[in-house]
Amino acid sequence: MFVQQLVNGLTIGTIYAVISLGLTLVYGVLRVLHVAHAGIYVLGGYAGLVAYARSQSLLLAFLVAMAASGTAGLVVQRWIYLPLLSQPRIVPLIASIGLFIALEDLFRLVAGPYSLAFSARLPFPPATVGSIALTPAQLLVAMVGVPLLALTWWVLTRTKIGLAWRALAEDPEMAEASGVNVSRAVALNFLLGSALAGAAGVLVGIFFNAVEPTMGSVPAYKGLAIIVLGGLGSHAGAVVASLLLGVVEAVAIGTVSLPRDALAFIALILILLVRPQGLLGQR
Repeated sequence: MFVQQLVNGLTIGTIYAVISLGLTLVYGVLRVLHVAHAGIYVLGGYAGLVAYARSQSLLLAFLVAMAASGTAGLVVQRWIYLPLLSQPRIVPLIASIGLFIALEDLFRLVAGPYSLAFSARLPFPPATVGSIALTPAQLLVAMVGVPLLALTWWVLTRTKIGLAWRALAEDPEMAEASGVNVSRAVALNFLLGSALAGAAGVLVGIFFNAVEPTMGSVPAYKGLAIIVLGGLGSHAGAVVASLLLGVVEAVAIGTVSLPRDALAFIALILILLVRPQGLLGQR
């Protein structure tokens, strides 16, 4: 029973990690809490649904969702955040919250206020490993989410653009003086982070068999809780906190009658009391 709950938690935690890693990428470079990231995630869910409905191809659904969300991220970075970076930090945060609310209303206007079924035919059957049962949706999360996280980690640690992002996170002025093309680095950062959000939107749509205009509401605040829990700007911390939160939610729901969404903030408060900088953050 416990092992099954652990696997269920790691599945949800992997989805959280794909969302929150994209959010952490943006925060690391711009030091902006990108609340509208949740709206871009919803866009990915709808784009993937439309692509799958027309093609019956999971691969195309993910590619279209990531392209649509990545493009939206570039637009947000260029036309909303860039003009506001010289303002106090509260200004881009308010703009981001306003954009998220506007996107929710736009999705409701275009797609309707109700859930749309995302009934994908997955090309593999359920699996059983010992006493652990794995649904096709859980297998899909593992087959898509884990490689995306690994690829992002490789980009961060093994490529020049990843080095540029880390340099910008440490000292933007020194990075620019060292020859980093800041505008290009920031744009690519938003592109990757938003593409991850789009992929997560498709994963959630398939996992829960539906997409809806308000599906970004919980990730909007839970994603922020995760990146604070992991340590602001820490990519590894975001992944660890996501997996930990997923496991805590699954185990707690299976053993204690606690609301899933409240657990993120209960865990956040408890850990910050011990480590104010977060799990892997630095003072």
